[in-house]
Amino acid sequence: MARIKAIYGKQLLEKTYKTFPFEGEWARALGNPEVAGFWLIYGKEKQGKTWFSLKLAEHLSTYETTMYISAEQGTSKTFQDAYMRAQLDPFNRRLKIVPYTEIAEIENTLGKQRSSKVVIIDNTTIYKDELTAPKLREWSRKYRNTLFIFLSHEEKGEPDLAVGRLCKKLAEIVIRVEGLACHVSGRCPGGTLVIDEEKAQLYYDTNITLNT
Repeated sequence: MARIKAIYGKQLLEKTYKTFPFEGEWARALGNPEVAGFWLIYGKEKQGKTWFSLKLAEHLSTYETTMYISAEQGTSKTFQDAYMRAQLDPFNRRLKIVPYTEIAEIENTLGKQRSSKVVIIDNTTIYKDELTAPKLREWSRKYRNTLFIFLSHEEKGEPDLAVGRLCKKLAEIVIRVEGLACHVSGRCPGGTLVIDEEKAQLYYDTNITLNT
């Protein structure tokens, strides 16, 4: 029978964590989160989820190697358009773009020594049968030094399907995208990150600014 492993306050305070040393608007909204656990990005279609997620992926890749799994769009023309719209650096070798990949193959990749420390899965609908509660609990235990970011469609103001709602419950940071503005909440300072300020102002008919 396994024993319960307890630690005391002093041991807890002596623990150190690997975090993202964000600055500027990223830090104001996200703080300096740990390179571990789960985040969720969700919103209705054509609101800027992929655009923002690609910009976030490139920013995260300046700190850690990042893998973006484009499971829904693959490497289609629409995804290529989103990539160009986000104005990413095509020579950035720390950001890997891959099409749909089976869960077993993702796990095989994560088990390697130089595996990506950030994995962005676009999106939960494609993996609705595989990303179960037991699987996510397994990932949180097995890949403690990896950050998983899930994208989900929205229905009635919440992530669609059971897997999206589960990811929201487990996520340290939740980002809802609407009208090219990203509303950040969770275990972080929170606020608003704007993907395209001019277009967002047209959508909201107001002077929306970064991290308001």
